[in-house]
Amino acid sequence: MSDPIRHQPILSSSLDRRRLIGTAAGAAAALAIGTSVAPSALAQDGQGGQTGIDPATWNPETITAMAGTETVDTTAEMHALVPAETAGELSWWVAGPNQASPPIATQLFDEYQTAFRTTWPGITLDIQNVDYNELLDKTRVAAAGGAAPSVAKFPILWGVEFAARGLLQEVKLEDYSLTPDMFWPGALKSVTWEGKYYGIPTNNETMAFIYNRDIFQRAGLNPDMPPQTWEEVRQASKTITDSLGPRVKGYGMVAKQNAGNTPFRFMPLLWAYGGSALDEADPAPTYATTKINTPEGVQALQLMYDMYVTDRSVPTSALTNTQVENQDLFLTEQIAMMISHPSEYVALQSKLATLTNPEELERAQRVVDNMTYTLIPAGPVRRAVVFGGSNAHVFTDAAHGGTVDLNAAKAMMGLLTSPEWSLKNNWTDSNPSNLRGFRTPWMKERLESIKFLEVTTSMLPYGIPFPVVPESTEIMNSIIPDMLQNALSEAMSVQEAADDAAQKITDLISQRAG
Repeated sequence: MSDPIRHQPILSSSLDRRRLIGTAAGAAAALAIGTSVAPSALAQDGQGGQTGIDPATWNPETITAMAGTETVDTTAEMHALVPAETAGELSWWVAGPNQASPPIATQLFDEYQTAFRTTWPGITLDIQNVDYNELLDKTRVAAAGGAAPSVAKFPILWGVEFAARGLLQEVKLEDYSLTPDMFWPGALKSVTWEGKYYGIPTNNETMAFIYNRDIFQRAGLNPDMPPQTWEEVRQASKTITDSLGPRVKGYGMVAKQNAGNTPFRFMPLLWAYGGSALDEADPAPTYATTKINTPEGVQALQLMYDMYVTDRSVPTSALTNTQVENQDLFLTEQIAMMISHPSEYVALQSKLATLTNPEELERAQRVVDNMTYTLIPAGPVRRAVVFGGSNAHVFTDAAHGGTVDLNAAKAMMGLLTSPEWSLKNNWTDSNPSNLRGFRTPWMKERLESIKFLEVTTSMLPYGIPFPVVPESTEIMNSIIPDMLQNALSEAMSVQEAADDAAQKITDLISQRAG
């Protein structure tokens, strides 16, 4: 079977910006991004180097233009990979949709299961949809006791821990009719351990900066000029709080301990100033040293301190808030700015539909009508965002507690990473890792139905993956939040908090080295 992407590179050339800006989608994208720092202004600083994505050829116009240019016969491609008559059994664990998910996410999750069983009716499928906050620990315990699933879909940060412990099977892309150029280099880094692949990327995403135009206007700020730098975020946050507070705060800071939301919102600031947890923002990271307490890293932490302690322009509850709380604060006009996914717009619309109180309904409608997405602000060194997503992994026989049915596992891995289902399974909150997905009619449908999707997708060139080391989870979910807590609560000075974090990171990675 021919593979269209091998003959037609997905990022073949820059498109005529003036021609595309004339389209409705292009015009909407221009409105959303128009006042931010231009991608070309940062391109010379190596932006795109971590992900392999060039801002000059990956932007709202090119994303919109390529959508719908390729059709895919998923069933035929999957049967070429694993024959239809294949029989076997498979267990699959995933943090799938929950009660808070948009209905479309649940619908497509159900359709995926139906598609798998229809494509391979002889494979018995056992699915566990595990709560996100429980999946990692549940899998750790299961793998240690020989009870892991055949296949799991993990957030991008988790797989390397299991690979380093010898619990995942090596994956060869050619066994799935895949090649490295079908994925972003940053995505493949996340499934690589000691030079080998131990998974296949399923989806990748970056977040964007969201602000309330109405609150900006009421505070005397230009609603068409969102903050272009992190220092401007601080200034805008203070202006909003000084003008409309104390109920209304500027920025929706997240600093909760043991919460994945925290590093996803702090690391873009740290990287923008030139700091990093290890050296993951460098062109050729070694993951053997930390830059958390460099002058640049301290400067980023100082900005958080200034907003929280000095200006008091963020909610005091930031120390315990996750994005769930931010969502409610934004919908009730208690914060004016936050970082989140394109699904935030969908989620707020869903919450709006549940309101019955006329006053609350009017306020929430005003928020939804005035929420706007733009690029995450830049710092002195770069614009940055976490290159996130998920990967699919096959466990070893030892971790599984028996022989893994490799044909059944191959079927699941193949369908999960296909152009169709790497897109549909992540409809509202991510993008397909398989780059062919961007060419499909389904991507065109997403762009037409999910407002601001092209803005968050255009942040991909600025993405930086978390360090691909077994200690990443502890660094990001524990050490980084602890540093923020120590500084913001004034249990330590900013410098002391950064030094404490640096020592903890150094001690942690030295254990691996030893």
